[in-house]
Amino acid sequence: MAMSGLLEGKLAIVLGIANRWSLAYAIAQAFSREGATLVLTYLGEHQKEAVESLAEGLNVARIVPCDVTSEEELAALTESLFSLGRPLDAVVHSLAFANREDLGKPFVETGRHGFLVAQEVSAYSLVAVARAAAPAMTVGGSIMTLTYLGSNRVVPNYNVMGVAKAALEASVRYLASDLGPGKIRVNAISAGPVKTASARAIKDFSTVLETVAERAPLRRNTDPAEVGDAAVFLASDLSRGVTGNVLFVDSGMQVMGL
Repeated sequence: MAMSGLLEGKLAIVLGIANRWSLAYAIAQAFSREGATLVLTYLGEHQKEAVESLAEGLNVARIVPCDVTSEEELAALTESLFSLGRPLDAVVHSLAFANREDLGKPFVETGRHGFLVAQEVSAYSLVAVARAAAPAMTVGGSIMTLTYLGSNRVVPNYNVMGVAKAALEASVRYLASDLGPGKIRVNAISAGPVKTASARAIKDFSTVLETVAERAPLRRNTDPAEVGDAAVFLASDLSRGVTGNVLFVDSGMQVMGL
């Protein structure tokens, strides 16, 4: 659904594209459709070729490496953004990770290492990316991340990731306060469950999809393109007064009780 070039002239970086089924890719497609110029990142040489292939057909200015657990690569990211010679307008943080074994057992059995890994990659990385990107956002702009309802409700088998997403959402609010004076907005999109590669790591994920389709007000699951369109709104000037918020794109599932 084209929206008349809402992002024309804007520069955006999208972190977290893994394959063409990922929400980050749906967002990149929507941004490119609306006229944005993109910077994409990849994790390690093994992922570089896949991201380069996905970039075909998109309005991509540069593809750069970025391991968000590496201070050196985050510093290099800042330099790369500056070298483009234009302000950065939008940041899409679509990164999360937890050890598979920590998603398949009761939360109380989560080990210290697994807990910290999930927090570092899924929550702290937003703080690190915001710190790396903000200096290039010289005229303000929008930073957004992806979250899920399991941040504030118990979703079976989501476990340590749900706790990490809770920390991520709290980080959104504190970053919104810190970066607001620089006209940088920080928000999260809480997408409904989608068949992505990472979702397959969640035990009985198909049951979650079936439950949402039966109980959500719209009686269906989330379309990745809907998440992309919501991200366009948050990156555009239409959302100039919106910050520190969680925008639900989940067919209304968040309003349901039992």
